[in-house]
Amino acid sequence: QAQLVESGGGSVQAGGSLRLSCAAPGYRYYCMGWFRQAPGKEREGVGTVDTDGTTTYANSVKGRFTISKDNAQNTLYLQMNSLKPEDTAMYYCAANTGWCATDIAGTGPNPAIFGYWGQGTQVTVSS
Repeated sequence: QAQLVESGGGSVQAGGSLRLSCAAPGYRYYCMGWFRQAPGKEREGVGTVDTDGTTTYANSVKGRFTISKDNAQNTLYLQMNSLKPEDTAMYYCAANTGWCATDIAGTGPNPAIFGYWGQGTQVTVSS
C-alpha cells in the first residue's frame, strides 16, 4: 500500500508563506497533486505536477502557490505565498499512476481520479 506523508503545515498571518512537503517513498507516480478541504466544504483541487514538471493550478491559487517535485527523492512540494484567511484548510497530497489531466479553465484537479492520499496537514491563516 503506497503511503504519502505530508508535513509543513502550521499557522501564519495573512500575507505570510508556508511550504508543505509530501514524501512518497518507494513508488513512482506520474501525477501528483495538492488538495485542500475547509470545514463544511468539499475537497477542492489546488494543482498538479507531472513527472516532466508540467504544472496546473486552480485559479484561486494561481500566482501565489507553486508546486514542484523532486523526482529523485519522490517528494512533492507546495510553496504558498501571500496567504489569505480563505486558504485555511486541511491540505492533502495525492498521487495517480496515470498522467495529469490538463486544466485550461483553472478549475483544479478532480480528487476522484487520485487513488493514493496522505493524511493531511493543517494550514491556518489568520487575518
